[in-house]
Amino acid sequence: MNNEEKYKPPKFNTGDATHAVTRAGLGVIPFAGTAAIELLNVIVTPPLEKRRNQWMEEIGKGLATLEERMGVVLESLQANDGFIDTAIEATRIAIKTINREKRETLKSAILNSALPNPPEETLQHLFLSLIDTLSVWHLRVLELCKVQVTYSETPERDLAGWMDQLGSEFSELREKGFFMYVWNDLSSKSLITTEKSHGCVTHRTTEIGNLFLDFIKNPIEGEP
Repeated sequence: MNNEEKYKPPKFNTGDATHAVTRAGLGVIPFAGTAAIELLNVIVTPPLEKRRNQWMEEIGKGLATLEERMGVVLESLQANDGFIDTAIEATRIAIKTINREKRETLKSAILNSALPNPPEETLQHLFLSLIDTLSVWHLRVLELCKVQVTYSETPERDLAGWMDQLGSEFSELREKGFFMYVWNDLSSKSLITTEKSHGCVTHRTTEIGNLFLDFIKNPIEGEP
């Protein structure tokens, strides 16, 4: 049996747990009745199952690649509570979003959790919460904050230079008036620093920001 068949996810015929809970909730609402429940079944079940199956297939292939290229013993993950918790939470977040970038970020989080010496469990939960609440724009700005370099003669010009460079990179975000919101939000979550400095600054991400970016980076060489 090849890896693809070995880790092929099971197919569900009656919807996932989320759908089952929703249907159960409708069943206790007065006047909702069978018609409302079945309407939900017709509308929600097919796309929900499709998202789930696509997601599980992607994760299965990713884990199989870790086994093949990095020697990860997948059977050992069954007894790894930290990995299981991360996989469950990441799956919950992934199923409720259609955004491809965010789903790739969640996939990377699961794969990194499967590797030896992953971040401490509390940090993993914190990072998953950040993925859930931050927008794709937040993640893009944060990534650029790590690689962007500026040089200025005064602390005031340094910070202003960062703002100008990042703003020009994300002109669409600035035009919509969201850039400062994203910048301030990243700062409030201690992912970037807005402290003024003097001279060459290699990045504006904090230590926790760098750990977060490492956790959501695809560990499989050759993949984006």
